[in-house]
Amino acid sequence: MSIKKTASAHWAGDLKTGIGSISTETGVLRDAPYGFKARFEGGKGTNPEELIGAAHAGCFSMALSMILGDAGLKADSIDTKAEVTLDQVEGGFAITAVHLILKAKIPGATQQQFDELTKKAKEGCPVSKVLNAKITLDATLQA
Repeated sequence: MSIKKTASAHWAGDLKTGIGSISTETGVLRDAPYGFKARFEGGKGTNPEELIGAAHAGCFSMALSMILGDAGLKADSIDTKAEVTLDQVEGGFAITAVHLILKAKIPGATQQQFDELTKKAKEGCPVSKVLNAKITLDATLQA
């Protein structure tokens, strides 16, 4: 089975003063603004790293849900935050790390099960597989 999803970006101008927009085929993002200031100076708009973080957090959460189900468990809640690190490296910039921070309520799960299943989700999520970055995880099983 092969699934294809699309997104698009438009850019006009030079790097520092130019402005762009990002859209998704579903329309969830429609001409969302992005630019140098949003990416490097905390300005308004989105940026590629933020979008990758959202994708990674969402993908990991869904992967964990599937893996929990395979283990006979069901989460009351899975809350994942992704911190994406963009570093200046030789030849430009690179995403060098993603740190996932998970808080989950999973009735009946032991700490050992939780640790094993979250590691499996981190390694198996499709977004984790596509990133050439160090991916770490802090996982908290909540009562």
